Amino acid sequence: MFGRATTILISLLVTGCAAIPPQPQPAQLPPGVYGLYQDNDLGAMNDSSWALAAPSRTASDPVEAAKAVLAVDYLADELQASPRWLLISPFTKQHMLQARTDTRRVVGIAPNAPPQLVADALLETIKTLQAGNRPAVMQVLAVPVFTLTPEQTLQVLINLPYIRSANIATSEAAAEALSHGDNQRQ
Repeated sequence: MFGRATTILISLLVTGCAAIPPQPQPAQLPPGVYGLYQDNDLGAMNDSSWALAAPSRTASDPVEAAKAVLAVDYLADELQASPRWLLISPFTKQHMLQARTDTRRVVGIAPNAPPQLVADALLETIKTLQAGNRPAVMQVLAVPVFTLTPEQTLQVLINLPYIRSANIATSEAAAEALSHGDNQRQ
């Protein structure tokens, strides 16, 4: 009886391990996107949890809104893939994946767009917005990653609505990073 139970248990474990999907490859961000330090993870958590707590925090500030959107998209994979975030709750990680889906829908980002293309498009959007170059902003927002017209996407960033799942996920991630003592590295 013991041998049969052991065989069944080993079979279940092997089957369970085989069913684990490959880890997503997070987008690569240049150092300092979220502050002076090279650590984008903590800055993304802190900035986005603040920015997404209330629409008034990004109102008429499309740069801040684009950075919050970028943070959600980036963190959805980073929390899954980085061993640094192993202790983050699986619920928080799942909430961040849902937040990315919801945020992409609201902003008009293709749901199946590769994370690096989304990050590159949002980084370029931020750069052109900061430079005040509206024609360049419109050109960047015309790339296929975005599903709305450039003008519609810009209007969403100027008046980013409240995205409940993004508010919850970013707040949870920032709180857990703080509780694990990781927030002091920023």
